[in-house]
Amino acid sequence: MLFLLTVLSGLPLMLLYAPSVERAYHSVKDIEHVAAFGWWLRAVHWVAAHLMVAAVLLHLARVFVTGAYKNGSGPGQRRQWNWVIGVAMLLVTLCVSFTGYLLPWDQRAFWAVTVGTSILSSAPAAGPLLRAWLIGGPVIGQAALSRFYALHVVVLPAILVVLLAYHMWRVLKDGGLAAADRERDNGAQPRHGRPASDLVLRLAAVTMATFAAVNLAALALRAPLDEPANPFATPNPAKAPWYFLWLQELVTDLTIRAGPVSVNGAIVGGLVVPGVLLALLTAWPWLDRSGPDTAGRWFPAARRGQNAVFVAAVLAILALTSVGLWLRGPSWGFYWPWDVRPGQPTRF
Repeated sequence: MLFLLTVLSGLPLMLLYAPSVERAYHSVKDIEHVAAFGWWLRAVHWVAAHLMVAAVLLHLARVFVTGAYKNGSGPGQRRQWNWVIGVAMLLVTLCVSFTGYLLPWDQRAFWAVTVGTSILSSAPAAGPLLRAWLIGGPVIGQAALSRFYALHVVVLPAILVVLLAYHMWRVLKDGGLAAADRERDNGAQPRHGRPASDLVLRLAAVTMATFAAVNLAALALRAPLDEPANPFATPNPAKAPWYFLWLQELVTDLTIRAGPVSVNGAIVGGLVVPGVLLALLTAWPWLDRSGPDTAGRWFPAARRGQNAVFVAAVLAILALTSVGLWLRGPSWGFYWPWDVRPGQPTRF
C-alpha cells in the first residue's frame, strides 16, 4: 500500500517536475507553493517513501527472527529463495529512495547524494568507475540528475513490481506463511489460512489505516526543501540519507590513524562491513541449521543464539544511525544535545 501511494502521488508530480539542473529546484518550489494541493501530493510521496523503507526493514527483521525463511512440511517449498528475493527487494527499495533524494536539487539532496556516492567511489579500482557510471561523469550535474530521474520513475519501480509479484506468488506456492505449516502439523485450523473473504477484510482495514496514517502525517509534516543546490557551498555537516547514516558514521569510526597504523574507514566501514553483512544475510537460510519445527515461531530456543546476534547487529545499526542523525554537528564533530555547537547562539 505504501508503494502504491508512492506511485499514485508520484504520477502527477512527474508531470509537474522538470528534470534539468536549471529548472528542477524551481519546478519543485512551484509544486510546493503554486500548484493546487502540490504541497500535499509531495508530502504524501515523501512520507510514503520513507515509511516504505522502514516497513521493508521491519518486515525483513520479522521474517528473520521467526525463521520464516525455512521450509516446513509442505511439498515443493522454496522459502530460502523467496528470502533472497526479499533481500533484493530491500536493496531496490533503498535505491528507489536514494535516486529520488536528488530530484529536488536543493542543498540537502545534492550533498546527501554526494556523500552517498563518495562512499561508493572508495572501492578499490572499480569504485571511481562505478561512481562515474552512476552519475554520468566526474561530478554531479545534469547527467546525474537525468540518470537518477530515469532510474527513479521507470527502471527501479518496474524491477520492484516484478520482484513483488514473484515474491507474493512464491508465498502462495509455498503454502502461505511459515506459521501456517506449524499450525497444520499440530492439527489445528491455521489462523494464517483463513477464508479469502476474511483476508480481503483484513487487507481493506490495513489499506484504509495506511492511507489515513500517511495523509495525517502529510498534513503535519511538510516535505523538506532547502536552498538551491550549490556545488561550491558545502553544508557543515553534509549528511547522507537517514538509512545510510549508519554507514557514514561507521566510515568515521573506522578511520584510524595512529602512528604507522592507518585504516581506511571508507573501504572498511563503507564497503567491507556492509558487504559482509549483506552476504551473510543473503546466505543465512542455508547457514541456519535449526530444524523445520522452528519455522514461523518467535524466538525459539533452537535459534536463540543467531537471533541474539541479529538483534545485536540491528541495535548497533540503530545506534550508529542515531549518532549520525542527532549527535553529529559541524565538521562531523560529536556533540551532546546540551552542547553548544559552533554557530549556535549560547543559551542562558
